Amino acid sequence: MAFRGPKVWLWRWRRNALKRRADTVEAWVVLGVWALTVLAGVLAGWATAGSVEHGLARERVEWRPLMGRLTEQAPGKAAVNGSAAGDQVWAKVGWTGPDGSAHNGQVRVGPGSAAGTPVTVWTDRQGRLVTKPATAAQARLRASLVGGLAGVGAAVLPFAGGRVLRGRLERRRVEQWDTDWARFDALWGRPTG
Repeated sequence: MAFRGPKVWLWRWRRNALKRRADTVEAWVVLGVWALTVLAGVLAGWATAGSVEHGLARERVEWRPLMGRLTEQAPGKAAVNGSAAGDQVWAKVGWTGPDGSAHNGQVRVGPGSAAGTPVTVWTDRQGRLVTKPATAAQARLRASLVGGLAGVGAAVLPFAGGRVLRGRLERRRVEQWDTDWARFDALWGRPTG
C-alpha cells in the first residue's frame, strides 16, 4: 500500500499550478451535488413525515369505535383454559352506522365465539369498517420511518446524477491528459501511440 501522506482538507479548492478548468468544474459539481442531495433528502423526508403524521392524526379524530355483534358463530373451537389465547379467526359482524344504517363486515375474533357476542369495530364517518387508528406514538414512529425512506429515495436522484456527471468529467479529463501527453511526447521527439 502506497503512503499517501496526511489528508488535505478542501484540496479541491486549493490553488495549484497544475489545476485545470475541469478540476474546478468538478469541485463545483461535487459541492452542488452534495448540497442538492442533502436538501432534497431533508425536504422530501420532512414533507412526507408531516403528511403521514397529519393523515394518521386525522384518522384518530375521525374514526370511532362502535359496538357490533357477531352475526354467526366464529369458526374453530373455543379456547379451553387460555390454550390458544393468541389465535384469532375471521368472523362476520354486523353494526349500526352513525346514520342508523345497518352494516356488515368481517373482524378478527377468538375461535368459536358465539353468534351475538359483542365486538368492538372501528368505523369511519360513513360507517365503513376500518382498522383501529394508530396511537400518537405509533404515528410518530410511522411518520419518521416513511419520511426517512422518502428522504433517502429523494436524495438518491441528485446523488446518482452527480455520479454520472463526475464519470463524464473524469472521462473527459483522461482524454485531455492523453491529448496533452501526445503533444508533450511530440515536443521531446518520441513517437506517440
